[in-house]
Amino acid sequence: MHRWKIRLLTALAVACGASPAAADTLQEALAKAYRDNPTLEGARAGLRVTDETVPIERSAALPSVSGTAGYNEFVYDSNAFGGPARQATAGLSLGVPIFRGGATRNAIRAAETRVLAGRADLRATESAIFSQVVNAYMNVIAQEALVGLSRNNVEVLGINLEATSDRFEIGDLTRTDVAQSEARLALARGDLRSAEANLIAAREDYIALVGDAPVDLQPPPPLPNLPENVGTAVDVALENNPDIIATARQAQAAGFDIRVAGSTRLPRIDVTTGADYGTFLGSLPGGPAVASSNASTGVAVGARATIPLFQGGLPAALERQAQARASFALEQAIAVERGVIAQVRASYSSWRASLAIIASTQAAVDAAALSLEGVRAENTVGNRTVLDILDAQRELLSAQVQLITARRNAYVAGFSLLAAMGLAEARDLGLEGDGPLYDPVVNYDRVRGIVWDWARDPDPVAQSPRTVDVPAQNAEIPEAREVDEQFQP
Repeated sequence: MHRWKIRLLTALAVACGASPAAADTLQEALAKAYRDNPTLEGARAGLRVTDETVPIERSAALPSVSGTAGYNEFVYDSNAFGGPARQATAGLSLGVPIFRGGATRNAIRAAETRVLAGRADLRATESAIFSQVVNAYMNVIAQEALVGLSRNNVEVLGINLEATSDRFEIGDLTRTDVAQSEARLALARGDLRSAEANLIAAREDYIALVGDAPVDLQPPPPLPNLPENVGTAVDVALENNPDIIATARQAQAAGFDIRVAGSTRLPRIDVTTGADYGTFLGSLPGGPAVASSNASTGVAVGARATIPLFQGGLPAALERQAQARASFALEQAIAVERGVIAQVRASYSSWRASLAIIASTQAAVDAAALSLEGVRAENTVGNRTVLDILDAQRELLSAQVQLITARRNAYVAGFSLLAAMGLAEARDLGLEGDGPLYDPVVNYDRVRGIVWDWARDPDPVAQSPRTVDVPAQNAEIPEAREVDEQFQP
């Protein structure tokens, strides 16, 4: 009997080391998501919101200038000697804050610290999106492979049913053998429909994340910087994980908030100056002798101190509230650190286990293929039944499915480990070659020094493309080709 062949699709090239001539790569998928994913674009806009808190808080430390203007018509005056018929006034005032009890200084520090936390949050969002893209990418590859195996299984069982029916016609087999073959074929067809539905779902998930339909996905490149042991992974994560950094910054900012709240007990000092001009527009009665009284000007310079004496317990309540928020932030930082440590250890374990499963499952595929070949040979001389062949075929298919799943799980777990370590961001993945990377510092530097009240950016428009025009996906797979079942990872 000829050596048993299994039909694998091109998307399973990761197993045999080949790449299709025209296809999408994981690098391209990550670059598209980096440019076009709406969740990531929204996170960038959210950070720009946080950037604006710095000039907002800084404005409280800057001088303020205001002008006033007024005009009055006096329609009634009880003075028997009469009064002016109209009056126009104008004024200009300047206020310079001198002392706010440290409120402004600490509010600015808190805002700047939250900007740093926001940048870490953006890194975390970026890493999470990339993890989802890798998961979707590998799901498409795995589901295409599973559809290929399911179709091959249907084809093999169909051929087996034809052969069984032919042997039944000549009296070599029984009706029971035919029924067993029919049952296995019917189940295989049902499994194929389920696999096709899963493939369509995987492709639609990919579109939602990347914005384009997957086309002949190439095998992903080896993952860089994977740790040698779990201790190293945890150490790197404690230093680089963006969630840990973000919560630590939030706790630091909450400490500044306590000082801001406490400053409400302290005096506030301002220096003020103003100029006023008023005129009765020549309507003051009394003739030329009082003509000079129709207009007046004045300039005043002064200082004002506001000293709180009793505020009904408001400063103490504000300070306690800020302390409680700081306590929450500190505990949240510990909780996030615990979660990251658990995630790193679990991802490392899953990654290592998947590698071991690949090795053992590969051996199972080899043994199952050899077993099926032997059972078929023994069946020709009457030592094995049709049911034995069907069982051997099912065992081979099961081993192949487990191997594909293990390969998918190993890559996803490895990338999740890198993400938890803080090593799965655009610069870590070499996306600079696909266009300039988003630099959050650029916007911060642009807006932090703006003091002009009329400065305005253009109205925003959506940056991410819609996917309504991307055709609905089907279960078609790249043209399959036959390879030996002993494919190499």
